[in-house]
Amino acid sequence: MDNFIYHAPTEVVFGKEAEDQTGKMAFKYGGHKVMLVYGGGSVVRSGLLDKVKNSLESAKISFVEFGGAKPNPTVEHAMEGIKLALEEHVDMVIGIGGGSSIDTAKAIAHGTANPDFELWDIWTGERPLIMSLPVGAVLTIPAAGSEMSDSAVLTNEKIGKKSGINTDFNRCKFAIMNPEWCFTLPKYQLGAGITDILMHTLERYFIPDYNCMLTDEIAEGLMRTVINNGLKLMKNQEDYDAMAEIMWCSSLSHNNITGLGRPKDFSVHKLGHALSAKYDVTHGASLSAVWGSWAEYLYKYATDRFGQYARRVWYVDSLNDEQASREGILRTIDFFASLGMPTSLSDLDVEITKRDIQLLALDATKDDTVKLSQIIPLGAKEVMDIYMAAM
Repeated sequence: MDNFIYHAPTEVVFGKEAEDQTGKMAFKYGGHKVMLVYGGGSVVRSGLLDKVKNSLESAKISFVEFGGAKPNPTVEHAMEGIKLALEEHVDMVIGIGGGSSIDTAKAIAHGTANPDFELWDIWTGERPLIMSLPVGAVLTIPAAGSEMSDSAVLTNEKIGKKSGINTDFNRCKFAIMNPEWCFTLPKYQLGAGITDILMHTLERYFIPDYNCMLTDEIAEGLMRTVINNGLKLMKNQEDYDAMAEIMWCSSLSHNNITGLGRPKDFSVHKLGHALSAKYDVTHGASLSAVWGSWAEYLYKYATDRFGQYARRVWYVDSLNDEQASREGILRTIDFFASLGMPTSLSDLDVEITKRDIQLLALDATKDDTVKLSQIIPLGAKEVMDIYMAAM
């Protein structure tokens, strides 16, 4: 087991009517003038936004609204929010929705606390982030795990790049989670979210040569929970208990607990980010489209881990690591398909040429200056091979 520091300070309010505690939580963490960040209007139509506003008013907390967060949140939109937050003297930002709204809220918080810095410079690390505003979350889409993670992702549309940053300033002070607000999600969006949840733990799991028994047990239990309850939700999206399990898995899968003691990989996310930046592909779909080819390329360098995954998560009845690994990969691909997710690049319904593949590989590896994967190093050539195999 490798050394680690585990820090997960987010206070979670979970269950029915949890949104009524938003004002109490905002007050507890110093909010006086709050910005509410949300997406395309579903939180308005559902009545959730009004419930959040009523809760803030009851706590005597003023607020300003900022809608329009995009599925792949952008720097440009976040900068509009920063401008408004500075004009309104906002001292807390609350994202209402899924990872897009919450990541936008985090970006606005960082930019508002550092008005002399360009937001993209913060994102690329050219400007060190040493302060931010407190952020809260009211979750309606179990997927990204942004409500408890130390990460946030933005797309810079001007240059066609998508990038994430990891910092404790990304940790939400509180997260409000009521599974009932997820009942009306579009089925495709729910499937993409379940894919992302599973992927957050898959990305941490396969790295060999680390003895992390407890971490493995937590990760395997979470993955089994996602698979079992994800299939239930595909049949009945208003199954409260199944949605509650998936919503809680969303948070735990990306708050680092399922990878303690071994380094992060996240190479599939890098491949997916390049795809969604260029083609505006739904994040979960970008991951499922390339995971199978990634796994086929790498499993032979970690057959013990892939074999263990197959036996403990999918109950594959084979003591041969090679056979078990391949069966576990196939069952995972089938699971993504059962969620209505693409399992190849051709399933994404976008035109991708060999030249596009070269550019995607260069984007994912930062012009071949960064090696991906903790299993074996993946440069631009290897990444291109994985993309090609996913065609």
